[in-house]
Amino acid sequence: MKVTIHKHLAVLAACSSLALVAGCAVGPDFSRPAAPTVTGYTPEALAAETASAKIKGGEVQRFADGHDIPAQWWELFHSKKLNTLIEAALKNNADLQVAQAALRVAQENYYAGQGVYYPSIGANFTPSRNKNAVQLSPTLNSYVPYFNLFTAQVNVAYTFDVFGGNRRQVETLEAMADSQKFQLEATYLTLTSNVVAAAVQEASLRGQIAATETIIKVESDTLDIYRRRLALGDVAGADVAAQETALAQAVATLPVLKKQLAQQRDALTALVGRLPSDEPAETFDLDGLELPQDLPLSLPSKLVEQRPDIRSAEGQLHAASAQVGVAISNMLPQITLSANIGTVATQANQLFMPYNGFWTLAGGFAQPIFQGGELLHKTRAARANLDQAAAQYRSTVITAFQNVADTLRALQNDADAVKANLTAERAAADSLDIALKMQKLGNISYLTVLNAQQAYQQAVINLVQAQANRYADTAALFQALGGGWWNRHDPDASNAVALNSNQPASAILR
Repeated sequence: MKVTIHKHLAVLAACSSLALVAGCAVGPDFSRPAAPTVTGYTPEALAAETASAKIKGGEVQRFADGHDIPAQWWELFHSKKLNTLIEAALKNNADLQVAQAALRVAQENYYAGQGVYYPSIGANFTPSRNKNAVQLSPTLNSYVPYFNLFTAQVNVAYTFDVFGGNRRQVETLEAMADSQKFQLEATYLTLTSNVVAAAVQEASLRGQIAATETIIKVESDTLDIYRRRLALGDVAGADVAAQETALAQAVATLPVLKKQLAQQRDALTALVGRLPSDEPAETFDLDGLELPQDLPLSLPSKLVEQRPDIRSAEGQLHAASAQVGVAISNMLPQITLSANIGTVATQANQLFMPYNGFWTLAGGFAQPIFQGGELLHKTRAARANLDQAAAQYRSTVITAFQNVADTLRALQNDADAVKANLTAERAAADSLDIALKMQKLGNISYLTVLNAQQAYQQAVINLVQAQANRYADTAALFQALGGGWWNRHDPDASNAVALNSNQPASAILR
């Protein structure tokens, strides 16, 4: 009997192998979309370098076409405080941990899905106590109504993947794991970029607050002068009242800026995974940040390889393609083979006696004939989902190229803005200095002094904002180009993989 059982198991294994070799996978075979054939990000050729101005944050920036992006691109700002905060964010940020857990879920689902490649084997043992209606249906030859029954058996079942439905389903799970892997990279990139942007915004607000406090000091001094002159009868009370109004207006802008700074600190604290009451000790001002001057600019053909959102959309497209094959295979015949091998006895010590054994070997063939249109419409839905994923992929690519073009234009104009605002600030400072000197001599109208004060205040604020924009848009360029994740050698950071790697998610993530 053992020889017979082994023979049938061998037949089952042989049939399974034959089905795997001979079977075909229905549905479209996925191929990666080709990269756009454009040679630039903007219609016109951008200048190789930006304008410069003799001020912090006014340095010339040069674009190096085709150069690669460092993995820790934020280190180009040369701020130890910034590096420290980003390290803390990568360790503690909850959104990043959510994305890491989601990747593990997708990975384990893929591993679980591979179980369809193998026969399912189950074993059970069933002891029971029974009473038989002897007169109606005697169970035992002895006609004893009370007896024990012990049954032990092994069940083996296998569904032949003749049309590749199972393979397409596993392909879907693998594609979803790939998509989730790049969603994790996108979260990593967004997090690091947001920390840099928050630090730059904090530096900008601190600069604006400092400029506003300077203006308040100037206007307070001017008010003191006008009050003394009023006592001497040299100016009218209306001039003093107007100066008091100007001072009050300047003071009123300070709480707004301080509120924005406090909220910015809260945002930065949240990014590093802390509660607002536990904000980091690191603070930022523009003097503590260096503007990166040599900016690597990836080729357009490489952008689709580098942008995590594009790679994630590609995974979604791949999954949708495989699901078409799954839907088609559900309309085709399903072939199964099952075996049931076991033994039964009324006494446990007789369970494995040769005459108590039994086995069954069965095959099955099932072909859907009428399902009320369900399978047809599910197939059409799968094809429509593929069209949707393809359109979403194209939209993601267009948005990515738009992001790069926007930041390149911004960087060019930011440099011009810093230069222009520096000129305006110096002119306003000279104008105010002259007005204040003439004011002390008493040969200038109050309106001229007031206009000079307001012009200088606005010029200083505009210059600080223009300087901050250069830092922020530089960080935005690195984000738009993909952030250099492919050059990172720390797999624990976000389970990164090498660019252009053809390894499936299963090999990468084990």
